[in-house]
Order: sequence, then C-alpha cells, then structure tokens
Amino acid sequence: MSLRAFFSTVVGGLVLLTVVAATLLVVLTTALERMASTLSESVEGVRQAEELEVDLLVHSRMVALPGSPILADPSRGRSPPQIESDLRRQMVEMHATASTQEERYMVADVQTQVYAYLHAQQAPLGAGFSQAQHDAAAMASLDAALRSLERLIQLNVDQAQEARQSATYWSEVANLLGLVLGLLLLTTLGLVIFWLRRFALRPVTALRHAMAGFGRGGRHLRAPEQGPLEIRDMAHTFNEMADSLTHQQEQQLAFLAGVAHDLRNPLSALKLSTALTGRGEVTPERMQRTLALVRRQVARLDQMVGDLLDATRIEAGKLELQPQVRDTRELARSVVELYQSGDSGHMLELVVPDTPVLVRADPARLEQVLNNLVSNALKYSPSGSRVEVSVRGDAEQVVVAVADQGIGMSPEDLKNLFVPFQRAGNAKQRAPGVGLGLSVSRRIIEAHGGRIEVESQPGQGSVFRVHLARVSSSAGPPEPPAPSDDEEPAGVMH
Repeated sequence: MSLRAFFSTVVGGLVLLTVVAATLLVVLTTALERMASTLSESVEGVRQAEELEVDLLVHSRMVALPGSPILADPSRGRSPPQIESDLRRQMVEMHATASTQEERYMVADVQTQVYAYLHAQQAPLGAGFSQAQHDAAAMASLDAALRSLERLIQLNVDQAQEARQSATYWSEVANLLGLVLGLLLLTTLGLVIFWLRRFALRPVTALRHAMAGFGRGGRHLRAPEQGPLEIRDMAHTFNEMADSLTHQQEQQLAFLAGVAHDLRNPLSALKLSTALTGRGEVTPERMQRTLALVRRQVARLDQMVGDLLDATRIEAGKLELQPQVRDTRELARSVVELYQSGDSGHMLELVVPDTPVLVRADPARLEQVLNNLVSNALKYSPSGSRVEVSVRGDAEQVVVAVADQGIGMSPEDLKNLFVPFQRAGNAKQRAPGVGLGLSVSRRIIEAHGGRIEVESQPGQGSVFRVHLARVSSSAGPPEPPAPSDDEEPAGVMH
C-alpha cells in the first residue's frame, strides 16, 4: 500500500466520520427541538385548560351565589358576562394551539360541553321546569365540561411526559453516539500512528541506516525493500545506486590494475632497451632497433595518456571544439592515406562521392574519431582482409562508415561497447588498451550533435557508422586543413 493511498483512505474515513457526526448532530438537534416544542405546547395546553376550568368554576359559583363577597372575583373584577366572553376567547385560543388531531377532537368536545353549560345557565325557567331541575341540568353540563377539560389536561400531560421520555432517550443516544465516535476517532488515530511507526517509519529508519553505513564505507549494506510503495521505490533506487557505485568501484579498481599492467609493459621494454644499450659494443644497427623500440613504446604511452586526458576532459565537461566547415571526403581520405602508408597487411579502401560532402565540425576531433575506428578495424581484423571507409550523404545528414571483416561482437558485447573501461572478451586478447577509445569517440560525435551506430555479428565483422548534420554548399567553401608534421595517427584510442 502506498502512502498516498493510505493517507487518502485515512482522510476519507475522517471526512466520512465528520459527515456522519454532523448528520447525527443535526438529527438530534432537530429531534430535541421538536420535543421541546411539544413539551412547551403541552404545558401551554395544560395552562389554558386549567384557566378555563377555573373560570368555569368561578362562573358557576357566581351564578349560583350572586353577590357573595367570598366568591366574588376581586382580582379581576369581572362579572359573569365578562367571564363568559373570556371562556369563548379561551376556547378559540385552545383550538388554535392544539397540535395533534386527538387534541383538536378533545378541544371540540370541551367547546361543546362549555357551550352546553352556558346554554343551560342561560335557559329560562318554563312550565314544568323548576329551579332545581334547571340547576341540576347546569351542573350536569358543568361536570361534563370539567371532565372533558380533565381529559384534555391528561392528554397534554401524557404528551409532555412522552416528549420528556423521548428527550431523555435521545439524550442517551447522543451520549452513546458521541462516545462511539470519540472511540472511533481515537482508534483511527491509534491505528494511523501504529501503521506509520511499523510500516513507514521503520523502513525509513532502516533506509537511513543503510545510507549512513554505505556512506561510511559499508559497500555491502543495502536497504530492505519493504513498507509503503514510495519507500520501497526509494529503497530500490538506493540499492540500484549502491550496486552501480560498487560495480563502478570494482571497474575502477580493475581499470587501475589494467592501466598499471599496460604501463608496466612499455616501461619494462624501455628499461630493458636502456639496459641493453649500456652493455657491450653498441652498433648502429643495434642502436636503430633500440630507438625504434623506444619510439613505439613512447608512442604507446602517449596514446594511453591521451586517452585518459580526453576521458577526463569529457567527464569534466571541458571538451573544447573548434568547428569548421570541412569536406568529409578529405578528412576520410587523409586518415586512409595515413594508414595506407604503413604496412598494415590489410586492404584499406576508400569509397567517396564525386561531389563535396560538407559538415561543420572540429577537424582534429573528427579525424581522432576516424583514426580510432580505422585503427580498431585493422587491429581486430585478420591479415589480408578488407577494411572499407565510405562517405555518403543526403540532403540532411552525412554518414561515414568503417566496415571490417574482423572478429565481430555478440549482442552482449554490444550492450557495453561504449561504456568506459569496458572491452569485449575477444578484444582483450587481440590488442592492448584501456577501453576508452569508443567511449570518447561517441562523446565527441554527440558533442557535434551526431551519433554513432554499430552493426556486428561474431565472426562476420563490424560496421561503425558516424552520423553528422550536413552543411549546404551555400554555407561557404571548406576551409583548408592546417599543416601538420606529425606522422603518427593522432588521437588513436583503444
């Protein structure tokens, strides 16, 4: 699991938890508000019913005992007609504040009973209808109205108790949900901390220790590739880098050993030549042979040192070019003529077009590349075989090819052909060198904006092709080559 996926999951879970908590809070708040409203309405209904009940009792007593100082209503100073008006107003208010259908039915029943009471009180005495009967009918209507009010009061009390119980229940639910959400939040944070410490911080610590130990010289140390995807990628990248650095160090040690061995051979030859010169009579023929041997060994040392210097300049980014517009045919011809003048034992051929093929390049560096390719072709080809140097061009580019009939290379050898200090197995036995020539040649051509390609098969020879951008004839005539007295192939690298 990657860190991005982990934190996305954690953030998503926290967002979901927050949304759930907010939704529950809204629901609980709405429910408690509704219950509070119900409780308030119930209290108001009880107050109105009790007030109506009191007014009915006061009215009945004032009608039954008019003028009584004890039962008068001095606090309000109301008369029975005023009380009757208040009764009608209160019933209208009760009907308006009724919140449930059942309560509306009870209020309507109360209104019917109260109106029946008032009608019974206001009914005139008639024949066969005595005062006692009139009072009994009024009292019966009053009792019915009071019973209806008691039922209405009981209904409001029941609603108030139900609202209170619901409020208590939802309060407990809210407390429980708050406790559960709090535990979930704490559990989530604990799991996040545990996961980070076990699966993220521990691999990071191991990676840091591996890097620190590798920096102190522990070349065998590697980071464990475990934990989140990003940390595994970092550990894998570090391990690859450590393997590459270790391999480079091994290559450097092998290179130093090879350079020491290659330097020892010419130095031993020089030492032996000088020792032989000091013994016995020195004849002119012996001196000539000794000088020729010394010249070849010095040239070999000069080539090796030149290879190392060029590789150092390239790696330091200090390769200086002096580009000129030159005819590629002339550069190739000068290289071929240089090797044709010696006894190489090969058939060296030059194939060029009839018209100029212009490029903008450093002629010395380009000749250095061609010298290296031709020299390698001669060294790694059997005596008497043909080596062909050809130049061709189209409207956009120039291709200089060097083809031989030598030992060739396998696909595995081609993979590391241009790697510094790398030489194919057959090449190591066929000719000495430090393995810098092709690497430096490729960097020189790339500095000109070109590229080198190679085709080869074991036992069937190789073809190296140098691709460079072509310059049109309108760019000007090619510049003449600078005079040189050097008779040796300059810049030949191996």
